[in-house]
Amino acid sequence: MAIQLSPIGYVRADADGFRLAIEEPYRSALHGLEGFSHLIVVWWCHLLDNDEYRSITQCDQPYKTAPATLGTFATRSPVRPNPIAISPTAVLEIDAAQGMIYIPYIDAEDATPILDLKPYHPTIDRIRDVRVPAWCSHWPQWYEDSATFDWEAEFVNAQ
Repeated sequence: MAIQLSPIGYVRADADGFRLAIEEPYRSALHGLEGFSHLIVVWWCHLLDNDEYRSITQCDQPYKTAPATLGTFATRSPVRPNPIAISPTAVLEIDAAQGMIYIPYIDAEDATPILDLKPYHPTIDRIRDVRVPAWCSHWPQWYEDSATFDWEAEFVNAQ
């Protein structure tokens, strides 16, 4: 089975901030997003899309408190069989006519292909009773608290 994906737009990250630039044919799909405070951005890790990275299914201890090895599916690493990533982000402003969604931040590089956008909805996207392994149980429980958490101290190879 062949799967074909085409970007609907691209991440723009520069001195002016972060934006999701949606291509003209897809701008009508932005209708109705007004009023949603957050989106889930589905994007392609294009800088790590090659046969070598796609064949990696385990990694050496990425986090200081993690086991000695972890399977790719136990991480949020962009190195995976299909380099797809998701990022929730707040919406600052939407200019549907220009195809621009202004956001405060996204963990993607400038020119990263966007595959899809989904509105964040608590009814579907928030789970009350969540369990995580002990090695990451001290991580923030809420997205908003992530901004002030010392993530650099978590990674084995942090510089």
